[in-house]
Amino acid sequence: MRTLDILILFAYLIGTVLFGSWFSRRQRREMKDYFVSGKSMPWWAIMASVVSTETSSLTFVSVPGVAFTGNFTFLQLVVGYLFGRLAVTLIFVPLYFRGELLTVYQLLGQRFGSAVRRLASTLFLITRSIADGFRLYLTGIVLSAVILALPGSEATARSWFPSLDPTLTIIMFSVLVMGIATIIFSYFGGIDAVIWTDVTQLGIYLIGAFVAAFILLGKIPGGLNEVLSTGSAAGKFTFLDFTWSITKSNTFWSGLIGGAFLTTATHGTDQLMVQRYLCGDSPKDARKALLVSGVVVLAQFALFLFIGVMLYVFYTGYASAETASFLVDGKVRADRVFPHFIVNHLPTGVVGLVIAAIAAAAFTSSLNSQAATTIADFYLPMTGGKKPDAHYLKASKLLTAFWGLVQISTGMFAAFYLSRSMVDQVLDIQSFTNGVILGIFFLGTFTKRVQSWSAIIGIVVGAAVMLYVKFWTPVSWQWYVLIGSITTFVVGYVASLVISEKAATEVKAQ
Repeated sequence: MRTLDILILFAYLIGTVLFGSWFSRRQRREMKDYFVSGKSMPWWAIMASVVSTETSSLTFVSVPGVAFTGNFTFLQLVVGYLFGRLAVTLIFVPLYFRGELLTVYQLLGQRFGSAVRRLASTLFLITRSIADGFRLYLTGIVLSAVILALPGSEATARSWFPSLDPTLTIIMFSVLVMGIATIIFSYFGGIDAVIWTDVTQLGIYLIGAFVAAFILLGKIPGGLNEVLSTGSAAGKFTFLDFTWSITKSNTFWSGLIGGAFLTTATHGTDQLMVQRYLCGDSPKDARKALLVSGVVVLAQFALFLFIGVMLYVFYTGYASAETASFLVDGKVRADRVFPHFIVNHLPTGVVGLVIAAIAAAAFTSSLNSQAATTIADFYLPMTGGKKPDAHYLKASKLLTAFWGLVQISTGMFAAFYLSRSMVDQVLDIQSFTNGVILGIFFLGTFTKRVQSWSAIIGIVVGAAVMLYVKFWTPVSWQWYVLIGSITTFVVGYVASLVISEKAATEVKAQ
């Protein structure tokens, strides 16, 4: 890499760690401050953190590729996200502020008892460790594609570890550096550091995207008019697809219905998101943050898709000789198009900025959420809450570091032993576990008779059905949450009709 690009990237990494660690100075010595920021976080910071949390490095480089090879129909899913957010504000947000919650799964404990609460928490901890560990690995792939395209980078990587493939070397190094940096600022700064780092990351990767888009537009003769005319002629701005098929993604129906259920689950029942709302002062702040974040996400995805259209116009009309660089077996690898433009057409310094923006999208930390879940749903009940708060704060920090090491180990395992396609397959598992958990929340919210055993049966059957749907049917992943939540809800309710209330009450009391 060129010296200026390296300096910018490392300045960003070091700055992130120092920025996050700075919050340890202003922390009060209470566990609740470490996890919910003393309920003092402004709504706009929560909003930015929500947007940053649902944006990954893959979003940064892959969504432009979606429009490059396709069109704007992906936005139908994002419209579904808006309706899902509305459902969360109406159904779940009022529940979050009844009492002092540290995790969303405490609501399940109040309704069904500790067994269901621990089961839901365990699902969250496992799927989040796998998902975020694999995302470290996938971010490493993105960074390696960008870095290896720079002069001299491959030789440098070979000099570090001669026995390893240069790509694997850079992936491993990226996983390690990003993982350690995330542990440091999460460990010292708590949720304050996580949210304010998210705010900063959002600004960095949006600036990077706008700068890259501006330079790209300047390289297209005819500018915006050329992009609009050529893109329209190629059907790139097609937005609606009313095809009725549960095997096809990005249709009006899978986007609106499937996207709404997906967001209701991820933003309404997942600790990673709900913890951010709990940092606000009131339900009003949580609603405002959640709804405005939907508008920002819609605009953000529209920007990335428009970059994809500009890339299409540029490479098909003015740089067609370069398309061989992102062809694999004669087919376009969509996630290579934007990285190729970054390293070959952006000036020195700007390359470092955009690579920092890609890394920024990977720095959203789930470690504090995992620590909160472990403490609130397992350790506090186990110890009866009788130890001093300083003890629980220390345990919270140690658990933050522990889960960070788990995620780094998961990312390293994926780099050594799993293919990219296998990782993508495993990441889909999170979609159907979200559906199962949403089904349990629906049982707790909309029914009275369903108790612990019935809920557990709903979880088991719902997970089994989703495993079948995932691995033995062609159903699009955009329907997973809908199928999982409905199956869990219906099975749990039917089970409650045949299981004695006495047995369920005994389980709940355990």
